[in-house]
Amino acid sequence: MARRWFKEWWTQIVPWTIERSTFVLFASLALILLFWQWRPLGIEVWMVDNPFIRAVLWALFAAGWGTVLVVTFLINHFDLFGLRQVWLPLIGRPYTRIEFRTPMPYRYVRHPLYFGFLLAFWMTPTMTLAHLVFAVTTTAYIVLAIQFEERDLISEYGSAYQEYRTRVPMLLPGTGGTRSRAPRSEPSAIG
Repeated sequence: MARRWFKEWWTQIVPWTIERSTFVLFASLALILLFWQWRPLGIEVWMVDNPFIRAVLWALFAAGWGTVLVVTFLINHFDLFGLRQVWLPLIGRPYTRIEFRTPMPYRYVRHPLYFGFLLAFWMTPTMTLAHLVFAVTTTAYIVLAIQFEERDLISEYGSAYQEYRTRVPMLLPGTGGTRSRAPRSEPSAIG
């Protein structure tokens, strides 16, 4: 639903003002279904017994969720969840795109929201097989999604994003930016 081709098709069915909101709704419903139908596989992959290390892992877990929450507000929480797209037309103001900027965590990694999710998914003192399957699958999904999202960002912001990509690492702070050529750009919009 985040790709331009889907948005163009979807906005033939629903008004553009609620396109993002419906994306968030369907994504939330998919998560609710996942949580509802989750069946644990009780096999323990690892268990950390050391109280200090357990506390560190729980702190990193909390920091991951905290990062996710804070970053949504730094990039415009209300636009991200589709609320701004609905609200502005309701009060008679035109929708304007968010300009490209790099608030604090974006100076260290290009995708701090995803970095926060990865901390939340992996920093656990007890890793079961089910949790491991979830963490591996969502990590793969995030890495794949970033490839599409970055094509969209290059398409939307051009050289500003290209230059940013060369300076700032994708997910891991301190690992350097992308020095290689950008992926072939295809027309799409930020999801």
